[in-house]
Amino acid sequence: MGLAISKSLKTLLMASKDKPTVAKIHALMILTGIFGHGNSNSKLIQSYSRLGHIECARQVFDKSPQCGVAAWNAMVIAYSRRGAKTEALSLYCRMESEGVRPDSSTYTVVLKACARSSDLRNGEGIWRQAVDHGYGDDVFVGTAALNLYSKCGKMEKAMRVFDKMGRRDLVCWTTMITGLARNGQAREAVDIYRKMRNNGMEGDEVVMLGLIQACTTLGNLKMGLSIHGFMIRKDDITMDVFVQTSLVDMYAKNGRLEIASCVFRTMLYKNVISWGAMISGYAQNGFAGNALQLMVEMQSSGCKPDSASLVSVLLACSQVGFMKFGKSVHGYIVRRLLHFDCASSTAVIDMYSKCGSLSSARKAFDQTSFRDSISWNAIIASYGTHGAGEEALSLFLRMRKTNMKPDHATFASLLSALSHSGLVEKGQYWFNVMVNEYKIQPSEKHYACMVDLLSRAGKVEEARELIDSMIIEPGIAVWVALLSGCCNHGKLLIGETAAKKVLELNPDDAGIYALVSNFFASARRWDEVAEVRKIMKKTGMKKVPGCSVMEVKGKLHAFLMEDKSHHEYEEIMRVLEKLDYDMKAIGYVPETEFVLHDQEEVKENLGIAMKQQSSSPKL
Repeated sequence: MGLAISKSLKTLLMASKDKPTVAKIHALMILTGIFGHGNSNSKLIQSYSRLGHIECARQVFDKSPQCGVAAWNAMVIAYSRRGAKTEALSLYCRMESEGVRPDSSTYTVVLKACARSSDLRNGEGIWRQAVDHGYGDDVFVGTAALNLYSKCGKMEKAMRVFDKMGRRDLVCWTTMITGLARNGQAREAVDIYRKMRNNGMEGDEVVMLGLIQACTTLGNLKMGLSIHGFMIRKDDITMDVFVQTSLVDMYAKNGRLEIASCVFRTMLYKNVISWGAMISGYAQNGFAGNALQLMVEMQSSGCKPDSASLVSVLLACSQVGFMKFGKSVHGYIVRRLLHFDCASSTAVIDMYSKCGSLSSARKAFDQTSFRDSISWNAIIASYGTHGAGEEALSLFLRMRKTNMKPDHATFASLLSALSHSGLVEKGQYWFNVMVNEYKIQPSEKHYACMVDLLSRAGKVEEARELIDSMIIEPGIAVWVALLSGCCNHGKLLIGETAAKKVLELNPDDAGIYALVSNFFASARRWDEVAEVRKIMKKTGMKKVPGCSVMEVKGKLHAFLMEDKSHHEYEEIMRVLEKLDYDMKAIGYVPETEFVLHDQEEVKENLGIAMKQQSSSPKL
């Protein structure tokens, strides 16, 4: 009879949905004498904690006349689910000291609590105790250990545990695959998945999520398409928002924006991360207009953008020079009291700089409460882009006074700034300081900055000597910098070597081929000019027409070479004809010696390009 009552009360406990109901059952258990018998108190603890009343659960635990392992586990689980790792570990230690031997559930839950807070030291100690007590082969405890090592980035240790496991269930395989993918070991994640399939086990949506992340890291679009197709064919795999967002991210990062957009548009539910992935995809691939349009659509749908989405939008604004929109985003961050972290502040600085407002960039920098090296690098690079090398150097010196250690990117920004300002001696000095004082090994970017610095100043011979002294193989950026200097200063002999080196490296930028062609044209080497044209034609490469985008009164105006579609084209041309006349009156003569077309076409193209770019602010 007592056993039947006990079972009925336990059933009622599990069905209870509020504290008063549980409290009544609790009182009845005390009156009937059931409280404290068997595992009845563990069910009571579970019920209170399930409803969020962990204090009541603890009172039941403390007042229980005797607590078996089930009651201890229930209390440890309650603390663990609440994120109270300290209390969970404290109970675990008490458990052993009071002679209650932990079981599989105990070890599993406590290891999960350590993993949740990335507490490797305590977690490893508990895992060793579990092995000592004979739970080393337990699949649940083993999987919890895998999760611990994965969350702490110790995949080598996770692999050792995995290899020793006698039995592996789906959760075990999933933990290993997602852990490897999350820790940047994409190839290993794919290898584990193949082993899993060879063992006759198919993955669920969590496994697919890990594989999609791996494909994103590897840039393996073919495998990503295969996984996507597999999920579509399998009826038992749920294509939830997390999986779909990962697909959007994978396709976008592989440059397949049409597929990314298709997946995004078919999503029934989109969270802020989904919107952010698509906006970032557009911005990172240079489709700034689409990114800005999608941000407006996101807000219209009622979804509030997060910091990551706003950074992507700021990138898009910087690409097209749309400062009005960028300023609105900056204001949104300030008004909404979003965390103005280093990423956000750096994006704001970069946006203002690329939109031409150096003063606004500096103001944003000065208002940034916490500055890391990336923030400093951004403002130094901003001054360099605007040809203010002295100010960039002043900021660099100020950065050093804050005990912020400059890194390789800082020196790249500084050297680039000094190059744009023609500060040759200072550039050479700080390059030597970087190598000798900070022990930073120069990368190709640093060498390219130095070669550009010397070549711009006409010191092409010194630039060539620097290239010959490089301890790494000079890449295309270095040779292009040298070739550009040779073009500007008529250094044909060294320029010929640089041009041949550039062609040997098979550049994928039509602009670089145009530079090589211009060099050979300046030397009147028409056979080589024809050869370069032949290479471009063979590879299907075309020079992108010159384009300028201007923001006038909050609106963007695009001007393409030889394009007459602008609604104020006739008025622009009238203003430009006057400017052209005034320029010629003061002796201006267009430089056409590097252009490969006939003279009349040269004049027409240069005139249109120059006039369009000059006239936009006059609208």
